[in-house]
Amino acid sequence: MTTMPATSAHRPPVNRDVPLVGRQALEGPYVLLTFRHPEVAAGARAGQFVMIKANTVSDPILRRPFSIMSVDPGEDTFTLFLKIVGPGSHALAELRTGEEAGCLGPLGQPFTAPREGHEALFVAGGYGIAPFVLFSHELGRARRRARAFYGGRSAAELQLGDAFEELGVPLLCATDDGSFGHRGRVTEAVAAYLDTRPGPVTLYACGPDAMLRAVAILAEKLAVPAQVSLDPWMGCGLGTCLGCVVRIRRPGEARSKYHCACTEGPVFDARDVVWP
Repeated sequence: MTTMPATSAHRPPVNRDVPLVGRQALEGPYVLLTFRHPEVAAGARAGQFVMIKANTVSDPILRRPFSIMSVDPGEDTFTLFLKIVGPGSHALAELRTGEEAGCLGPLGQPFTAPREGHEALFVAGGYGIAPFVLFSHELGRARRRARAFYGGRSAAELQLGDAFEELGVPLLCATDDGSFGHRGRVTEAVAAYLDTRPGPVTLYACGPDAMLRAVAILAEKLAVPAQVSLDPWMGCGLGTCLGCVVRIRRPGEARSKYHCACTEGPVFDARDVVWP
C-alpha cells in the first residue's frame, strides 16, 4: 500500500531569514512568491503554513500566516499564493529578488489522505485554493484520485486553475456573478456532483468560514468524511498567544474545548468543529 510522507511531528519548524528567489505577478492583486527555506521545502505537507514577514518594514510588527502552495526540495524553495490585502501582504509583494523575510515553518497539522478507494474532493474559496496545489502533488504521487471545485465572487478571483489542469486534476469553477463556470456558490457545484453518486469521497475545504460551514453541513447530511482548514487570526503560530483558539468537540467529549488552530490545526475533522 502506498503511504504518505511523514507528518509534521517529525519536522519541527525552523525560524530563519529567507531570500526571495522568484516572483510571478498574476492578474489584479495576486502574486506568486518563491522563497528559499530548506526545511520548509523538505518537510512541508499540504495544509501546513508559514508565519512570514518582510524584513524591509517594521510595520506590521507580527508575522502573518500563509498556506504553502508548493515546494521544490531540489531547489530548497517553497511558493506562496498571495493576495495583496493589507500592509503585511503588500510589503511581501513588494520584495525584490534577494531581499529577505523572517519565516517560521512548516507549521500546523496537514490534511490527511483519503481512505483507499475514496476520491478526494477539494473545495476552495478564493485564495483558499493554495494548499490544494501541494495536495494534488502528494495524492498524485500516492496514486489517489482528486477533483477540485474552485469558487470566487468573479472570474478575476480564480487565478490558479491552470495548475490543476497541468496536474491532471479535474477542475470545476463557480462564480457568484456567473462570469465563469457555475453561477452560484461553489458548494452548490459540489452538491450537484455528489448527486451523481460518484462513489466514496472525502471532502477537503479551505476558504471563507461560511463556505467551510456549508461543506460541513453537506458532509453531515450525506454521511461523508470531511476535513476543513480553519483560518482564525494568528499571532505567533506556536500556540503561545492563544489568539487562534477554536471550539472543538470530539466524539465522547461531554463539552467542547478550545484548541489552538496553529498547532492542533489548522486542519480539523469537520464533524468536530463547533461552528459559531
